[in-house]
Amino acid sequence: MSPHATTDELEHRYKKKAKDPVERSHHQIVWLLSEGKRTEEVSEVTGYSPGWVRKIAHRYNERGVDGLGDRRHYNPGAKERALLDEAAEEELLRALKESPPAWVGGGMWSGPKVARWIAKRNGLEKVHAQRGFEYLRKVSYSPQVPRPSNTRAEDSQREAFKKGFR
Repeated sequence: MSPHATTDELEHRYKKKAKDPVERSHHQIVWLLSEGKRTEEVSEVTGYSPGWVRKIAHRYNERGVDGLGDRRHYNPGAKERALLDEAAEEELLRALKESPPAWVGGGMWSGPKVARWIAKRNGLEKVHAQRGFEYLRKVSYSPQVPRPSNTRAEDSQREAFKKGFR
């Protein structure tokens, strides 16, 4: 390990300074390595593979603490590849406040339904369900599922339960 920062500085960055979870993990990796821990030990503690621990150490050795952190934030072209821009996300938010249209499947909104909505809006043949889940999260919605009900209960029992539940 190149000594870009002291072990104490790395520990401080890991424990107090880093807010981004990926950056925090990277600081933990280089801090533990700077303490003399082996790659395999660091891998066990952090949950990262030994190869990834070595890659993070290599980035730190090359660029210092500036080489750490989630580099996906600086992914060139990501905005151009996005399925929805800010205006379209607002449109999605408005759509999510209503029931899903019949052509996406009706019922309650889900990742696959949002994906179908995006595909139709953008004139695409198909959008994978995972992208629908990603956009639900991005606009701070969670997939909705109906509450379970006791199918064997009579209507009067269900109503009594609802009243007593409050």
